[in-house]
Amino acid sequence: MVVMVKAEVVVVVEVWGTMVEGEEMTVVGVVKMMMAGWVLVGQRSKLRSRSPERVGKGRPGLHESIGDPYLNTDAGTMSPFEHGEVFVLDDGGEVDLDLGNYERFLDIKLTRDNNITTGKIYQYVIDKERRGDYLGKTVQVVPHITDAIQEWIERAAMIPVDGKEGPADVCVIELGGTIGDIESMPFIEALGQFSYRVGEGNFCLIHVSLVPVLSVVGEQKTKPTQHSVRGLRSMGLMPNILACRSATDKNIITLYDVSNIWHVPLLLKDQKAHEAILKVLDLSCASEPELGEWTTRAKLCDSLHQPVRIAMVGKYTGLSDSYLSVLKALLHASVACCRKLVIDWVLSSDLEEATAKENPDAYKAAWKLLKGADGVLVPGGFGDRGVQGKIMAAKYARENRIPYLGICLGMQIAVIEFARSVLGLQDANSTEFDPNTQSPCVIFMPEV
Repeated sequence: MVVMVKAEVVVVVEVWGTMVEGEEMTVVGVVKMMMAGWVLVGQRSKLRSRSPERVGKGRPGLHESIGDPYLNTDAGTMSPFEHGEVFVLDDGGEVDLDLGNYERFLDIKLTRDNNITTGKIYQYVIDKERRGDYLGKTVQVVPHITDAIQEWIERAAMIPVDGKEGPADVCVIELGGTIGDIESMPFIEALGQFSYRVGEGNFCLIHVSLVPVLSVVGEQKTKPTQHSVRGLRSMGLMPNILACRSATDKNIITLYDVSNIWHVPLLLKDQKAHEAILKVLDLSCASEPELGEWTTRAKLCDSLHQPVRIAMVGKYTGLSDSYLSVLKALLHASVACCRKLVIDWVLSSDLEEATAKENPDAYKAAWKLLKGADGVLVPGGFGDRGVQGKIMAAKYARENRIPYLGICLGMQIAVIEFARSVLGLQDANSTEFDPNTQSPCVIFMPEV
């Protein structure tokens, strides 16, 4: 769900809901009054609410926030297999990977307060109750939790994110979860109250929904969208705009599949989606969005044919979102070098001798990918599982003069491998893996 509201800030909210088995849909809203956020878990790399925001980048003062209905206070302790990579903001906030996408798409700098989770809200309310701020009243979801959500929205909306002084003109909220989920109920109720409080003309809700095409007959089905809209209306939220995603181009706002993600904002601009949003918010924009550089990037990406193969050696290779920021950095670099990026995922443990005995096919396949790569990248990670495989990958790259990039743990791996193979320190290791090693070449930073 995306919501936009008028005042000094506009908010966009997004909600994903599963109304038909196997089919996902999203609701997006924008509020021009304050800003908050919710994280969306579905087809994030394919569509997402970032596109209307990028179209809006042609006018000044856009603010962004994201929220998640999980009880974790942040994403810092969550497994990459559960929720993708943990994105670290400039202020040290460990947040959902979607905030990284927003920073890259909108060229802004977010803070930890731009990421709202159920855990943060409940902790905030409980802390207030323990201090006695509620003066002995019974603390309940309504009004205390819903009020806390609205307060957080208003507070986050005042934080500059584009390097300019003062609050933004437009505040975007992405609301994640599934319509009807218990976890999302307080947030939907809070946004319903918020839309009523700020009034018509200050709140715009964009519902992003999937319109599936039945492959057998090639017919589009709008029933999932009908159900999700009905669910929203029953909860007090009325979509102002429908953005329907489909494999074909017969939609209210057409969001059909495109060759690369940079075409999505251009697709929305061509259909004047930004004008529809501005009209709902009773805003005027003197000039068209300046997307010349953006258009050039989209066309350049389509024209790339000469591949560059990068072997990504890690232990979370089963979920590409685990290394999303690294992937985006590689993509941007490859486009700048006029090369088409090809990622070969190599599970580090498959490079080890133990796998050669237990699963020789996986062992041969992993080494074939590694030896066919133009470059090797070992990203960050924790624990000693797969470390020997990473060391072997670093050794192969060094001995065969293959470009190697080690990030965090990957850099430590290169140091360990060099110490063992070149310096002759056979027991060289990190104290993280072997606290009693006689040749510690990587140690924990001492407390100061």
